[in-house]
Amino acid sequence: MITLSTVTRRYTDDVAIGPVDLDIPAGGITALVGPNGAGKSTLLTMIGRLMGMDEGQIEVAGLDVSTTPSKDLAKIVSILRQENHFVARLTVRQLVGFGRFPYSQGRLTRADEEVISRSIDFLDLGELESRYLDELSGGQRQRAYVAMVLAQDTEYVLLDEPMNNLDMQHSVQMMKHLREAAVQLGRTIVIVLHDINFASHYADRICALKHGKVVEFGTPEEIMVPEILSDIFNTPIDVVEGPRGRLACFY
Repeated sequence: MITLSTVTRRYTDDVAIGPVDLDIPAGGITALVGPNGAGKSTLLTMIGRLMGMDEGQIEVAGLDVSTTPSKDLAKIVSILRQENHFVARLTVRQLVGFGRFPYSQGRLTRADEEVISRSIDFLDLGELESRYLDELSGGQRQRAYVAMVLAQDTEYVLLDEPMNNLDMQHSVQMMKHLREAAVQLGRTIVIVLHDINFASHYADRICALKHGKVVEFGTPEEIMVPEILSDIFNTPIDVVEGPRGRLACFY
């Protein structure tokens, strides 16, 4: 479980995230949704300890993220930020290999290589593993970064808008891969999504933020309600029953 207790991050006297009290159960996919500036990415990066908090406590699998040694935390939780600065002359396989650093410290073993290969295959990157990152499309690079995170082999995976640069086909494929990772590999995935319909279809839980606070938390069936969505996104939204779940319609 991921537990946030009175977590607060202040930017100015008028702009702050929190206080947030939230329990994210282990297992499955939890989608963080909400309008721009709601605090989704900030919350995710605080959970992953890439950003400090001014008040409160965050625990992942019982470990306090503020005090747990980095080498121990890196074996429990991995995170992919929205912006990634890549080294152009790295190959896909070399990039994915960085996910093994908490275990190998840069000296890859045969077991590490097997995990790297599995992660590459899981994201259908086998034909690209020897290509340099600057030879890839933005979507291919994004898949390589997700493969790197999966290669870290942590129970908890945090992803900030992993569908950036992906077209519809590859966005669907990415969510299917993450669904498989949650079900087949037993990962707990927390993901920032802009598309509420992707959250409805693929997530087990939806956590909605607005003005730096959690305003709704529940199953897609509980959150995909016209009144709730209209309030979250500040625009009229209808909800219809689709062939595979509820869909939000904007007008």
